[in-house]
Amino acid sequence: MMIKRIATILALTVLLTAGLVAQEDWIRTGTGLGVERIRLAVPEFRPTGGDPALLKTFNDVLWNDLQQAGIFELVSKSFYPLQVPGSPQDMRLDAWGNPPPNAAMVAFGNFGVQGDSIVMQGWLFDTRNVQSPQVLGKQYREAASEASARLIAHRFANEIIFRLGGGISGITESKIYFVRQTGRNKEIWSMDYDGANQKPLTNLNAISLGPKASPDGSRVAFASTARGGWNITMYSVELGRLVSFPNPGGTNLSPAWSGDGTRLAFSSSRSGDPEIVITEANGNGARRVTAYKGPDVSPVWNPRTNAQIAWVSGRTGLPQIWMMDAEGTNPQRLTDQGYAVSPSWSPNGQFIAFAWIRRYGPGAPGAQDIYVMDVASRQWVQLTHSGGRNDFPSWSPDGRHIVFQSNRTGTDQIWTMLADGSQQTQLTFSGSNSQPNWSTK
Repeated sequence: MMIKRIATILALTVLLTAGLVAQEDWIRTGTGLGVERIRLAVPEFRPTGGDPALLKTFNDVLWNDLQQAGIFELVSKSFYPLQVPGSPQDMRLDAWGNPPPNAAMVAFGNFGVQGDSIVMQGWLFDTRNVQSPQVLGKQYREAASEASARLIAHRFANEIIFRLGGGISGITESKIYFVRQTGRNKEIWSMDYDGANQKPLTNLNAISLGPKASPDGSRVAFASTARGGWNITMYSVELGRLVSFPNPGGTNLSPAWSGDGTRLAFSSSRSGDPEIVITEANGNGARRVTAYKGPDVSPVWNPRTNAQIAWVSGRTGLPQIWMMDAEGTNPQRLTDQGYAVSPSWSPNGQFIAFAWIRRYGPGAPGAQDIYVMDVASRQWVQLTHSGGRNDFPSWSPDGRHIVFQSNRTGTDQIWTMLADGSQQTQLTFSGSNSQPNWSTK
């Protein structure tokens, strides 16, 4: 009953909601609606032999995954009992459920190498349920490597997040695509959600911008000069190479997938002025859905309904965020001042994150920061306040996190934060990295 109650509460709060009166409080995730985070203890797993470095990798990744989830209060290890459980028989509920640890849940287990395989056993116990404390029990076996140790930690963390987070899958196995500048060229790179395994996706010796992963994670669309001029370019993750995509003519930028993956929207100047164009996923059937003087760029679909598109338009002067039906009808202006760009629609369709300089002009105070707006009420909240330029927000698949670009350290780097603006964490540190996009896979 305890688990069901926790899950019910979190299911109602993990989706971004509006309701509190103060402007800075009306928008929250499951991390901050007055609901206490679950106190979770995560003792280091008991070694059962093999390379201790793999065990350390596993323990570090598991802790970080659960800490970044945004729904737990991890109990400090300094409060843990001296006896660390490695199996259910070792668990003393009173020692973990009472002060000083006072943990509601304990994730524990054992980890070792048998032959050429990592073998891990893990459990999640509810310290308040003496009669039936086990919430979760899992066993994993993978080839012995650091990558496998990370993978097992991600998967076990995701099971815990799913069970205690209202049935919403975690993001531990998701990818982030971004742009890295190397000399004069800009290539598309990928990394794990936590910044690990950074590697190039393309090597085109050109300028490539605005990567967007398809909803099923099988393809990445981006704009590139690799074929001469700015064209929408398609990379197949499954095949590990570029695949064909027609060139409609003109300058083509900022592709965006519909939530069902059947259509692509992008900005194209084939008719003269940059306008929003929609095609089928293979690039066929191109049709224009805007026709106004002034640039129309950076479209993004409502992923829940696929019936609306938000985009950036300069038709009234400075760039502003607009919204329209996917057929091009019923255009509505969402921002009414300053300089607003880079919209990103939340997975539940309720919110749009964007970059905004609210007071724009010579001598005007204020920097470019990340904001989130409730589409229905037009209320907004500012998430970053760290100075510098913050841009290109992108929602995580679970709607609890946002990845973005910031130059607050002196160079453009990729950061993440919870969707209420807390836990801002830097992911990239070298070179120049920009325009992140959070993939569902």
